[in-house]
Amino acid sequence: MTPIITAFESSPDRGRGLARDMRVRWALEEVDQPYDVRLLSFKEMKEPPHLALQPFGQIPTYEEGDLALFDSGAIVLRLAQRHAGLLPDDADARARAVTWMFAAVSTMEPPIVERETARLVERREAWYAPRMALLETRVGTRLGQLSAHLGDADWLDGGFSAGDLLMVSVLLRLKGSDLLDEYPNLTAYMARGEARPAYQRAFAAQLAVFEATQAG
Repeated sequence: MTPIITAFESSPDRGRGLARDMRVRWALEEVDQPYDVRLLSFKEMKEPPHLALQPFGQIPTYEEGDLALFDSGAIVLRLAQRHAGLLPDDADARARAVTWMFAAVSTMEPPIVERETARLVERREAWYAPRMALLETRVGTRLGQLSAHLGDADWLDGGFSAGDLLMVSVLLRLKGSDLLDEYPNLTAYMARGEARPAYQRAFAAQLAVFEATQAG
């Protein structure tokens, strides 16, 4: 049965590949799993049919027969567990890869998203400058720690895994900022992720949705 994911009908990232359905698309492409997409407007995301799948009114969701999941990290984990290619065969290495999945979404992503949110909605506040300095210090600390672990390796723990997929997805939210300037190994790490054919196919699919809305 072909799984169905939900995505923005009109993504606020304007085709940059940052909406969280991108992570699920990338995982599906990595494991060579065909999928269908149901596009939703912001209004539809807050209506009962979608809330029955995603109680917080967000995207993506994932439907596979009678199974319905939400949260991009949980969906990627399901795909990694169900299909070969995103988790190592060795049990200990597999556990470490899952650890990096959790680290990406629970340790690295929160300060990055908090900084992003502040830039978008708090810029006019009198306390914006000191708050932004604090947020960027927090992000910088995490980047430094991640950079030290990665060193000159290609991936976080041996071969590419779902942990790298989520970590690269999170780091891409900083693309275009100067926060990564001190960490050329992280910039190269992101570039390796973006260069993967599966990422390229997923990005093209998400970008096509944005371009269709612009053409319309």
